[in-house]
Amino acid sequence: MAKAQVEFINTCPSCAEHVETIKEVAKKYGDDLEVQIYYAGKDVAYLRKYGMVTKGTLIVNGRKKYDALSRAVIEKAINDAVRSGGS
Repeated sequence: MAKAQVEFINTCPSCAEHVETIKEVAKKYGDDLEVQIYYAGKDVAYLRKYGMVTKGTLIVNGRKKYDALSRAVIEKAINDAVRSGGS
């Protein structure tokens, strides 16, 4: 089964809370989940994949995007990603 992937594009200082939530939730899943955090203005690797992003955005398995984030949304998105096995 493929490893689930979660990427977060941090666009502003207020998104730091989401980074911490993602890291905390991801710990529960260990090696079943790969997490990548990008910082707008510092990292550019996400630009080729997703284009310009102006709002903190969680991307699951390279396809599903969430930009209205809360702890509940992050937990559900990560849980669903792991359960779907990266597909």
